[in-house]
Amino acid sequence: MKKFLAAFLALAMIASLLPAALADGGLEPITLTVFRGDPGDQPDENNKIYKLIEEEFGIKFEFEFLAGDLDETLGLKIANEDYPDLFDGGNSADLIINNGALINLLDYISPEKTPRLWAHIEPQKARIIEKDAEGNDVLYIIPNYGLGEGEQIANEINGPAFFVQKQVLEWAGYPQIKTLNQYFDVLEKFLAANPTDENGSPYIGFDILCEDWRHFCLINPVQHLMGRPNDGEVLVDVSTPEYKTETFIDKPYAKAYYKKLNEEFHKGLISKDTFVMNYDQYIAQISSGTVLGMFDQTWDFGNATNALRTAKMDNKTYIALGLVYDPEYVDGKEIEEHYLNGSVPNIRRGFGISVNCKCPERIIAMWEEMLSEKWQLIFNWGIEGEDYYVENGRLLMTKEQFAQTQDSTWQKANKARAFFESSPKRQGWILEGEFAGNCWEPGNQPEIYFDQMTDYDKAFLSAYGYQKPADFVNPPIQLAPYGEAWQIDYTPVDIEHQDFLNIQDKRLPEMIMCDPAEFDAKWDAFVEEITPSATAFGDFMQQAILKEAAKVDPNVVLPE
Repeated sequence: MKKFLAAFLALAMIASLLPAALADGGLEPITLTVFRGDPGDQPDENNKIYKLIEEEFGIKFEFEFLAGDLDETLGLKIANEDYPDLFDGGNSADLIINNGALINLLDYISPEKTPRLWAHIEPQKARIIEKDAEGNDVLYIIPNYGLGEGEQIANEINGPAFFVQKQVLEWAGYPQIKTLNQYFDVLEKFLAANPTDENGSPYIGFDILCEDWRHFCLINPVQHLMGRPNDGEVLVDVSTPEYKTETFIDKPYAKAYYKKLNEEFHKGLISKDTFVMNYDQYIAQISSGTVLGMFDQTWDFGNATNALRTAKMDNKTYIALGLVYDPEYVDGKEIEEHYLNGSVPNIRRGFGISVNCKCPERIIAMWEEMLSEKWQLIFNWGIEGEDYYVENGRLLMTKEQFAQTQDSTWQKANKARAFFESSPKRQGWILEGEFAGNCWEPGNQPEIYFDQMTDYDKAFLSAYGYQKPADFVNPPIQLAPYGEAWQIDYTPVDIEHQDFLNIQDKRLPEMIMCDPAEFDAKWDAFVEEITPSATAFGDFMQQAILKEAAKVDPNVVLPE
């Protein structure tokens, strides 16, 4: 007990006095090794935000970004126990958690020791604090996104959607595109009238990214066409008390989507290259302005969007559409679109602290201080008078200041993206203090969002009678009690789940490219091949979703 009390007091002192201790030379400067489970760019050596972190916390970072296959990279690190201090496993974070690579953050976080961090996670603790095999509370990663404050801000679709270049809709006279057939019809007509861009480069009608975990661009559209937000690889009927859950990829309504893609492939809208290109090639294609449409998630091609904006190709940036199936594909039913979900904690995504780290207290103390208003403004807004200004209590940027935040070269010298993107952060509305009523993120600040919009985008939205891109879809619906099903740990059925994915990755491109006369037979063979793993995975997910829902909704009845 005495040892615990001593550790408690020491940690409390570190958390509260860290900056002062550094100023007095009381803490030794350290360098933290950092792994990010995504590709990225090294920050400039003299990056001003990292310099501030070094000055105040005595901490420098040595970044390693993903290069190659994520699971293979993590597998090597696990085999060699080559764990960095700060470990972001990306979309395969379960691998490092289940192999014991991360410490339990609850050993260091509590209402008394770290009030800011605790207040940050407390509203969603039922979802993000889990149980280990012994029944103990564990938290390995504080979600890097989705712990918003105040009413949800919905200016844009930041997640999944069917995307189309704005110039396509402008050329077509600003039509309302609500269904799958309407979407491909407008792409076909634009491509027929405009086979090449102004430089003579051929347009690509529809891209499909299939590489590694980003194969969601190939797999996930079906659930959204059925009117549901992102539940990963299952379709959940939230209107039923048992949350009826099924895999969707092997159902007749999924066949309709891939048969449509087969038709579009043979019309020339989809190239064979799309099934073999890697992520960098995909981003390069989009950045060139030659890709008319794709299914993706907004954050996944953000670098390409920034490149298009920097090149003044605003007409070739994208608008997100919440498409649903035409009634002919679903027995005449009218499907209601629900792409936007309520605020979703990004469970198990972000930095964990590895078991190899020799100074977890320093990192926790740093995060605690960084959740202060001062540091959140630095990470989000920059340096007052240099990157933004304050007028009558409002946080503002000039058009030039906001434009530079979208420039990737500027970011490398002036933003701490590689660290901040995977760290705990405050989002949404600033609810208290001097800047209450402002937004934590400049892009969501009303004056900036609307007034700093390019003239092209203002005119584009005005043509539709809209104020923001999110007006193209229905308002967010209430988050289901189980959250979003893709966040569930699939480890107990990992072999079946991987087989389920491997079959899709192999067979779906084959069906999209096959002779149309062979499609039905290939589909039937696909369903037969995938049924065993789909059944095992679907049955597991049904039970897992009920268990997750029961954490939040006491009325959920668990099967005996």
